[in-house]
Amino acid sequence: MKKEYVVRSINAAPDGAPYVIVSLSSAKEIREGGVPQSPSGPKAMEFTNMNDMMKDLNKMLAGMGGTLGGVTAVKLDMHEYKQMNLSVGDKVFLELTKAESLGV
Repeated sequence: MKKEYVVRSINAAPDGAPYVIVSLSSAKEIREGGVPQSPSGPKAMEFTNMNDMMKDLNKMLAGMGGTLGGVTAVKLDMHEYKQMNLSVGDKVFLELTKAESLGV
């Protein structure tokens, strides 16, 4: 499977490690006007205990930014990043293939 994406942002590793996070958006979404944002803005979520918060963390993060849904993130080490010479707005292709199982 091969999909077309557009580089949305390039961020340094949050822990200071020698890699970057490249955020990609579907080229189809970009052509259609981007990822729709919630008209009411971010919504607050209420938690009664830490277990509930951890269970719903993904929902909370997706709802906070409004634009986090539909974004694919790829972690590249610095060598790969420099070799590819990526910039925001570049068109890229992501290809996924299933490894053949040889019964080993």
